[in-house]
Amino acid sequence: MTGPSPKVVILDYGSGNLRSAQRALQRVGADVEVTSDKRAADAADGLVVPGVGAFEACMAGLRKIDGEKLIADRVAAGRPVLGVCVGMQILFARGVEFGVETTGCGQWPGAVVRLDAPVIPHMGWNVVDAPEGSTLFAGMDPDTRFYFVHSYAAQQWEGDPAAKLTWATHHVPFLAAVEDGPLSATQFHPEKSGDAGAALLANWVKALG
Repeated sequence: MTGPSPKVVILDYGSGNLRSAQRALQRVGADVEVTSDKRAADAADGLVVPGVGAFEACMAGLRKIDGEKLIADRVAAGRPVLGVCVGMQILFARGVEFGVETTGCGQWPGAVVRLDAPVIPHMGWNVVDAPEGSTLFAGMDPDTRFYFVHSYAAQQWEGDPAAKLTWATHHVPFLAAVEDGPLSATQFHPEKSGDAGAALLANWVKALG
């Protein structure tokens, strides 16, 4: 007999393709609510922080709902958070876009900067190099591809050396995913990555239980 579905809140702060993320998580068995309500976000088994567009705009939206504190409180309590795309980028200390530096959530040190590549944005399917013992990528083949669309990324890691780092390359190496205690994030879009993305989300949801 199985227990109740893990409760997942997708944080609605005015950014992100929330409904496609909601459908993708429901598909893998989560009980999903899209809301900016602090109590619901605090109480959920897992919190997803989406994000599309500009780092600065995402941070502005997040601050309007006190989202930085919400994320920080969950992480401090050891409660799972998953950042997606710009929702991953804003977890770093700062983002640099068009010469403007914006302060991020500061969960991880370091900066998100423009990819030094002849073709920007990096858009389409790409393989990733996941580490041994990854929870997110458990059971996946090394040639599994995920869907990316971004021009900026974290290109070095200055955080906890024990964190599990997944890399990808678009002319230059960049962080495709991070697993650091309760805080995980992907630069690609699991909700747009078909069966591969569903498998990753299923791994995350399963770990919530």
